[in-house]
Amino acid sequence: MDDLGRSGWRREDPALVTGRGRFVADVDDPSLADALHVVFVRSPVASGNIVSIDLGAARAAYGVVGVVSAGDLDIGHLPPVLAIFDPRFSVPPLATDAVRYVGEAVAAVVAATSATAEDAAERVIVDIAALPVPVPGDADVMRVLTVGEAAPAGSPELFDGCDVVVEVATNRPRIAPCPIECRGSASVVVDGRLHHWTSTQAPHGVKRTLQAVFGLDDDAVRVVAPEVGGAFGSKFGACPEEIVAAWLARRLGRAVRWTESRQESMLSLHHGRAQSQVARLGGDRAGRLAAYSLTVHQDGGAYADLGAYAPDATLRMTTGVYDIPCAVASSTSVRTSTVPVGAYRGTGRPEATGALERAVDVFANEIGMDPVELRRRNLVGAASFPYTSAVGTVYDTGDYRRALDAAVEAADYTGLRVEQQRRRSNPVDRLQLGIGVAVYVESTAAGPGMEFATVGIRVDGRAEVRSGSSPHGQGHHSTWALIAARVLGLDPATISVVTGDTDLVPAGLGTFASRSVQIAGSAVWSASAAVLERGRLLAAQLFEAAVDDVVLDPTRHGFTVRGTPARFLGWAAVAAAPAASAASAESDPRSLGGTPAGMIAETRMFNGAMTFPFGAHVVVVEVDTETGEVRVRRVIAADDAGRVLHPALFEGQVHGGIAQGIGEMLFEEFVYSSDGTPLTTTLADYLVPSAAELPLFELVRSETPTPGNPLGAKGIGESGTIGAAAAVHNAVCDAVAHLGVRHLEPPLSPERIWRAIRSSSSVGPVR
Repeated sequence: MDDLGRSGWRREDPALVTGRGRFVADVDDPSLADALHVVFVRSPVASGNIVSIDLGAARAAYGVVGVVSAGDLDIGHLPPVLAIFDPRFSVPPLATDAVRYVGEAVAAVVAATSATAEDAAERVIVDIAALPVPVPGDADVMRVLTVGEAAPAGSPELFDGCDVVVEVATNRPRIAPCPIECRGSASVVVDGRLHHWTSTQAPHGVKRTLQAVFGLDDDAVRVVAPEVGGAFGSKFGACPEEIVAAWLARRLGRAVRWTESRQESMLSLHHGRAQSQVARLGGDRAGRLAAYSLTVHQDGGAYADLGAYAPDATLRMTTGVYDIPCAVASSTSVRTSTVPVGAYRGTGRPEATGALERAVDVFANEIGMDPVELRRRNLVGAASFPYTSAVGTVYDTGDYRRALDAAVEAADYTGLRVEQQRRRSNPVDRLQLGIGVAVYVESTAAGPGMEFATVGIRVDGRAEVRSGSSPHGQGHHSTWALIAARVLGLDPATISVVTGDTDLVPAGLGTFASRSVQIAGSAVWSASAAVLERGRLLAAQLFEAAVDDVVLDPTRHGFTVRGTPARFLGWAAVAAAPAASAASAESDPRSLGGTPAGMIAETRMFNGAMTFPFGAHVVVVEVDTETGEVRVRRVIAADDAGRVLHPALFEGQVHGGIAQGIGEMLFEEFVYSSDGTPLTTTLADYLVPSAAELPLFELVRSETPTPGNPLGAKGIGESGTIGAAAAVHNAVCDAVAHLGVRHLEPPLSPERIWRAIRSSSSVGPVR
């Protein structure tokens, strides 16, 4: 498949770049005509007991159809995101006896227009008896989850024999996902069935939640995900607001829409990161790393969500790309009076790489060794795979030295160090150069599950793919068409792709954890291969030839007989054969695209072992020592995600990941006051990077296929963020290291850098 997608063909682009994409707010299904609009009343305090909620004035307002609070609902809490979570930490559709963060929904107003509903919502009077922050409770109530092997009392025995031990404490602040499209839904009951449109990464997961909450059978719910304008993990499952909107639609017998505002999104959409780490790294002065410990404290927010489980991924990748023989790691996730922390691009893996790569740089500085040389001496060798790390993680394939060397060479690392020294020796040069290196390995396709695909040939010779993996910007429709086209010898333009509709695609887990190509893509490949084999069998019957003599002719999109190319049958002729329709009817009676089915094959690809993409990033920054301002001048990224199927989409994923990694390291931090009041609720005070802050990215690509799936592919959706964030952190610290600054906490704002330069003692010693 090495030539797959080399042309850069992308089916999604025309509609999206010309404004013809249809998102949830654009859905104009006839059943949604005259839909009502719901607006939520949200808690203004972080922690407190609800004394009363006065809905009378809102119910009497002009144009209002209904106003409800938790006491009006006849449904329970949403199911726990993970079975291991205590049900006490599950999310209620509306706050019941208490509120647990600013922005938690406490009531819902439904009216003919959103403006009318917003006006009425201001009339709802909520009396809350405020409580101290964080939420009171004993340690067992506060603790959500503890995983890993604790490092006892600093683990002195772990570091026995180490000549040098460094300790680095880092806080990874809260990040707001900020998808371009905020959350939204539209619900209506038609002939007893709940139809629900939603902006989600996992429509089948939303369907299962709706079934569980309302006690509905499988055929009583249809969920559709149209275009989804970004998610990054934050739209993984059903959210409380859309459950309430669906409840209102069922109760009122009317279509109900909900569209989140940007400020609501900042207040209540799940955050990412929020992890504090203490890393200790030991070794000798010759540069051999011998021991490592990592202790993680995870702020899970008010309710248990995927963020509380994020440290599992952090601990899994404890020792990263290095052959460190001894390591321990542990984490504790706790509740706080803040927005729940969920999945966010990388979920735990950027945190693991960030802690380790920062410790490696500090160790290199301590022994006076170049950080690239220290890394080279300790990387897991290419001949060591499959490799089992000190914490028991088994990596499939890798060549970390090759990635590092490629990135360093492309950056002209030696020349950069010469230029850095020249600037440092010039006492009037205020723009100091920082060079940051990060080598990473991450895990993709984590967790159990399967992905569903069908591939069929219609009687007109065109093909259709249906996939349970529902995209939100990854380009699945292009990639799945290209995979099927390559296997079946068809023009990808003749292959339609269906996703995101639980009526048309009966199963699926969703799009997350960089699992799509390796699991869903492999399912498409497997189903396509089954159709091809069936086509060869039917062609053999029509040719009256041996099956082994029937070969695919991709230039003419059909079959021929080996040695006699004049004998040819196109896919249309094969699919139209009576035997083809009969065989398909036995396995799957559904039609394809509204036309009679010719041949259909179904695959359910179950997730096997995880795969482990890797890479090396070099980032060059300039830091103004008089103002603390940082300018990213170059980003060189060597990312290896196994076999690359679609280079344009691969590069797009890396570009987006790098931008988010730079953003969270230099700009982004969701801030709360001491009483739990959020202080960064708009994009005026929560900073995200624009194109003006980003350089052109220099990509160096290599391919190390994995044996873990038939495509040889690994995930790429989160690699850019993992490598870039760590490299930027090291680059900025490197730029001011000669001034006595040993470590900086992200985000690396001008003020934080300026203060550290003026008084390096304010940063605190790195032990």
